[in-house]
Amino acid sequence: MSDDKPPSRQPQQKGLIDRIGHFLSGEPQDQNDLLDILKDAQEKHLLDSEALSMIEGILQFSEMQVRDVMIPRIQMHVISKDDSLETIFPLALEFGHSRFPVIDGDRSKVVGVLLAKDLLLYALDSKEKTAKDIMRAVRVVPESKRLNVLLKEFRTNRNHMAIVVDEYGMTAGLVTIEDVLEQIVGEIEDEHDAQEEQYIQKANGKKFTLKAIMPIDEFNEYFSSDLKDNEHETIGGFITHQLGYMPKKGDKLEYKNLRFEVLHADDRRIFLLKLKISQDE
Repeated sequence: MSDDKPPSRQPQQKGLIDRIGHFLSGEPQDQNDLLDILKDAQEKHLLDSEALSMIEGILQFSEMQVRDVMIPRIQMHVISKDDSLETIFPLALEFGHSRFPVIDGDRSKVVGVLLAKDLLLYALDSKEKTAKDIMRAVRVVPESKRLNVLLKEFRTNRNHMAIVVDEYGMTAGLVTIEDVLEQIVGEIEDEHDAQEEQYIQKANGKKFTLKAIMPIDEFNEYFSSDLKDNEHETIGGFITHQLGYMPKKGDKLEYKNLRFEVLHADDRRIFLLKLKISQDE
């Protein structure tokens, strides 16, 4: 039986040879190697720069945590649960968000979320209601949650915003689905981002709603007025200077044919104003 041969080992040998060959040929061993190959492909015009940027974002995405992209608590635009809808409407107009965290006392205690579209149901009546009457339940996530997990939860639960809490259960910030997606596709500009700063909202006739940060020179140009203030550059600063104290909601100032009323302010600055223009003097 001299013709008998041992069983062939070619498949196993080929697999081993292939693995050795792949190793020697420089196949990526980690993400850095992979990125080097992709960058080389981009330089050879096999991959465009936008696609490379998205791939890099995806590779980093799973390693990032919510704390890396959240909006810090101090920067959140919030509404108090006891705010009346009449107070909330101008705030929604000023900030232009589709969702607002609702707080109980201070920013560390978020108790709900108010959708701007829900306000439309009460635009003509029922303004005696407060934020807590129409707010919805808020989703809470820890700072340490990974972004890929959060994105999956956003999609599954059809949420667009979550409140981020620290290890003590206190609000640390908020995160939106837009914040998450921007880590992959880059900056997403909506209609509010794309437009230039809109300082003025005309109500009717000679009535307007103004952002207090509107520069005085732009105000003068728009309304053909002649306001002057050598110490301040904004309408809010001008009004504070004229009154001689830090205004609060409801305070009024009459200057020539201009009638200002403070709609929203805190103990440091004015945010929103109502303006009524009387007949030229």
